[in-house]
Amino acid sequence: MNLRRKHKEEAEVSTESLNDIMFFLLLFFLIISTLANPNVIKLMLPKSANNEQLAKQQVNLGVTKDKQYSINKKPVPFDQLEAAILAEISGLDQPTIVLNFDRELSVQDLVDVMQIGTKIKVKMVLATQKQS
Repeated sequence: MNLRRKHKEEAEVSTESLNDIMFFLLLFFLIISTLANPNVIKLMLPKSANNEQLAKQQVNLGVTKDKQYSINKKPVPFDQLEAAILAEISGLDQPTIVLNFDRELSVQDLVDVMQIGTKIKVKMVLATQKQS
């Protein structure tokens, strides 16, 4: 009696579904990578529907549409802005800088000033006008 098989079955790996799996993994990681952005600057925006006053000690930083910077109505050039802010907040317990930006300025101008605030670790609030 010959009990041997004539046809040996070879191991086979089906790769038909691997394309779908790789596509879903790629899609998943693309979506997750856009949601996790470590370069975000936190910004507290006061609600413009009411007149909310800050109870903390504040320093007003104004920027006109001509990019003229002023701290508490004293003109300051941009390259000396960090030193001027440090001088104004020295001695204050919990200083808050209120940013008064002209609406015609670009977002990059706002980010430039906020990077200075992040560097010296001071809280910044963007002032808005009340809706009429």
